Amino acid sequence: MAGESDASTIATLSCARCQKPAHLQCPKCVDLKLPREEASFCTQECFKAAWSSHKSVHLKAQLSSLAKSLPGDQNSDLISQGWLYCVKKGQARTPKLPHFDWTGPLKQYPISTKRVVPAGIDKPDWAIDGTPKIEPNSDLQHVVEIKTPEQIQRLRETCKIAREVLDAAARVIRPGVTTDEIDRVVHEATIAAGGYPSPLNYYFFPKSCCTSVNEVICHGIPDARKLEDGDIVNVDVTVYYKGCHGDLNDTYFVGNVDEASRQLVKCTYECLEKAIAIVKPGVRFREIGEIVNRHATMSGFSVVRSYCGHGIGDLFHCAPNIPHYARNKAVGVMKAGQTFTIEPMINAGGWRDRTWPDGWTAVTADGKRSAQFEHTLLVTETGVEVLTARLPSSPDVYPWLT
Repeated sequence: MAGESDASTIATLSCARCQKPAHLQCPKCVDLKLPREEASFCTQECFKAAWSSHKSVHLKAQLSSLAKSLPGDQNSDLISQGWLYCVKKGQARTPKLPHFDWTGPLKQYPISTKRVVPAGIDKPDWAIDGTPKIEPNSDLQHVVEIKTPEQIQRLRETCKIAREVLDAAARVIRPGVTTDEIDRVVHEATIAAGGYPSPLNYYFFPKSCCTSVNEVICHGIPDARKLEDGDIVNVDVTVYYKGCHGDLNDTYFVGNVDEASRQLVKCTYECLEKAIAIVKPGVRFREIGEIVNRHATMSGFSVVRSYCGHGIGDLFHCAPNIPHYARNKAVGVMKAGQTFTIEPMINAGGWRDRTWPDGWTAVTADGKRSAQFEHTLLVTETGVEVLTARLPSSPDVYPWLT
């Protein structure tokens, strides 16, 4: 509630909302020692009516004050510009780095504001309020859908767009580029193709793609950190177009990467390829984990168990679940017309993971590096079609493919 203003200034101050003579001062502005010209109001009613816009003055002042109090913090300039740390699974922001026992060299960085999607773009039901409505209650969480020819054609179109968007992101990856810049490229390329970036506001995820650097396993939030020579970075893209989703990801080298990281990325790529090779009608879903686990462990790596592949189509995530580790309990067999992702996450150290204070970023518990690759697949009568396959125009970034 607004408090009474100093009587000596009443005659010289005007209401910040309606310009009438002011008789009240915002108490928060007084505490923050802000100019009285922006903090004066004629009545409580005017103050209340202006509150939704006026309170932004307090936030800007607090951010500016925080930035000045942390002159040695490399992120202080960003904080003063409105970049904030993500917390509470995307539902809140804070100007201070959250406290956490970071498992490796990486820490959270501030993130930019939410990117805008034009009104004419078809959007999934979580785009506005962050909450999926159809997906969690669908029967397709328990039954693996057999897609119709019409659905398959839409999915082919969407997956091709998703591949082109990921390729656009790959072309800007180099030392000095921020993951926020990668997100901007993904966002703009998706919109230009007439699609919606599926991750944006999905259960409040704040960005249009996931960028997972070094020890980040998955769901890394694009932020202000600049990629460094020797990093590895996974970019995970999902596009919503014509009512369906196409999902894929690749892990990229940033500059000159050490041999151990190169072997990790190559092994992860091979795990996905070997898993895809067994996909055909009649194969049990659980067999995928056996194939992936065997190749990873023979190479001296471990397989993440907390995250798995999933069914996809008109829903972003649905049945079946596709675990990538051995002796899993996935149920069911593959049938022609099913679509799902395989996306093994392979760690240089142990398989266990932890989650950062942002509520999304999964990192290796021992701080060692992790890599991932993903495709959206269609089971055909004779085998498999990789819907998100590389195109002739895709960047040539993997030496083992040349």
